[in-house]
Amino acid sequence: MKSLLSQLRGCLVFTGYFINTLFWAAPLLVISLFKLLPIKALRHLCSGILDQLASGWISTNSLMERCFHPVKLTVTGDTELARHQWYMVVANHQSWVDILILQRLFNRNIPFLKFFLKQELIYVPVLGLAWWALDFPFMRRYSTAQLKKDPKLRGKDIEITRKACAKFKHQPVSVMNFVEGTRFTSAKHGKQNSPYQHLLRPKAGGMAFALSAMTEIDKLVDVTICYCNGVPSFWDYICGRGGEIRVNIKLRDIDDAMRGDYQNDKAFKKSFQQQLNQIWQHKDQVLGQLKAG
Repeated sequence: MKSLLSQLRGCLVFTGYFINTLFWAAPLLVISLFKLLPIKALRHLCSGILDQLASGWISTNSLMERCFHPVKLTVTGDTELARHQWYMVVANHQSWVDILILQRLFNRNIPFLKFFLKQELIYVPVLGLAWWALDFPFMRRYSTAQLKKDPKLRGKDIEITRKACAKFKHQPVSVMNFVEGTRFTSAKHGKQNSPYQHLLRPKAGGMAFALSAMTEIDKLVDVTICYCNGVPSFWDYICGRGGEIRVNIKLRDIDDAMRGDYQNDKAFKKSFQQQLNQIWQHKDQVLGQLKAG
């Protein structure tokens, strides 16, 4: 009976998410049409309105979470953040639930979170158009084989990053980056021969390119997420099986040592990777402490 009630709760919450998405997506997509007009002031106005609509969507989702599948969420660390500050947000990545937790924590507390997304996600029904309208940066990575076949593609992903970040210069924004590049699993951890106990190796390139393209970002929000009862799937979470979740937030300064030509300056590339590895080493220790309680 308990399992059946849990499944019914999941179905109810999923239906609520779906209706809520359609409700907010309709005006969002209508206003996004005005962004196509070549009027800079109008585009900036529309971007602000679109961010507010998206924040309303997240607030409603968070309300449903609190009502139908409450979790014990404990947050420690630097919680005093501002809505008028440019941030780079990084976090360990274990589940799609990470995104729900981050949105629940930071919605209306910092500027609206913009995630780096894979190019293919623009084709997701409704959400793909919404992400485009909200100026989420869509990234396209080229494999080594593709670069060998067509050397002209080299550097294209960097240029895409720069163009995407250029849109964020006019109003405060929080750029979210899962620098591990993929969700943590024991198999991936072993395959990488990761030097960290609880984390995959961080990938420095995307973060370095974004920081160099956006000098306005001078604060790093380092988020460590710990699922005390095992990592839940999206379905587990909306069924109320999320268990206890502990989050630590570390606010760091971003100085000139973290900005440079990552592609062509080998010394800077090595230095940046070392700095990110140090951050990840500290995160690994924090995650171990959160797991231990």
